Amino acid sequence: MLYQHRSKLTQEAVIKEAPAEHFVPQQLKGHEKKQVDVQELVESLKNTADDIGQISELSSEEKILVTQFFASLFKLMQPLTPSIALNQLSLPTQIGDVVQAHIDPTGHLILLFADGHIELKDLSEEKNRDLMTAVIGDIMPKFKNLTSQQKRKLENRIKLLSAITKEIQKSSEALSAAMTAGQ
Repeated sequence: MLYQHRSKLTQEAVIKEAPAEHFVPQQLKGHEKKQVDVQELVESLKNTADDIGQISELSSEEKILVTQFFASLFKLMQPLTPSIALNQLSLPTQIGDVVQAHIDPTGHLILLFADGHIELKDLSEEKNRDLMTAVIGDIMPKFKNLTSQQKRKLENRIKLLSAITKEIQKSSEALSAAMTAGQ
């Protein structure tokens, strides 16, 4: 009996010390947890729906920009070069053992592999967009060099033609004056 009495006192002491939440009926606890989980799930699904809508809009915008980018690249590259060589290290490793890579003005990536086979990838295709961004990062500085070289080439030709043209004009004027005086 003394043992039962102590046990009852111990239980009362534990009851007094324990926080009230431990005494919420188990059914009620489970019900509240399910409500919170359902609310979280519904909110998560709403966010997912928003994301899906934005993905659709962004995909449409990306498609337009890719088309415009390659149309502009074609116009700019065509008079300068038939292709631009890429650094193989700029390509993702999952592509494989590429020994040479070039991009042409139409946005096609030509890959030569170590085993000798060649692949052609259309960078404007949606499945190749990550590859496209890697390639763009490598070719833009090279494209800038191409345009700078073309500009220097034109400047040098103009400088040469300008100097020669002045001398030819002087000679032509002297010859014309001599011919006129001799008549």
